[in-house]
Amino acid sequence: MTATLTLACLYALVSVTTLVAFGVDKRRARLGARRIPERTLHALELAGGWPGALIGMQLFRHKRRKPRYFGVTALIAVAHVGAAIAWLARG
Repeated sequence: MTATLTLACLYALVSVTTLVAFGVDKRRARLGARRIPERTLHALELAGGWPGALIGMQLFRHKRRKPRYFGVTALIAVAHVGAAIAWLARG
């Protein structure tokens, strides 16, 4: 398995995990139960789950009214995309 394929599989796995976390957190919010800390959600995004987070924000209508939260998520996504471009351009 090539490094690129391995990396893509890891991104997919962490993104699905993050998407599920967003769904769980939204459900807990509706039920008034204990929530998943934003720090944990951002850690999942930083680990590669930012695509799942962006999908979860839209799919579950979750965290969309929090500009600061979205700003951090956007910075994480930009950093990942920039790193991917630099990695692919290396050769």
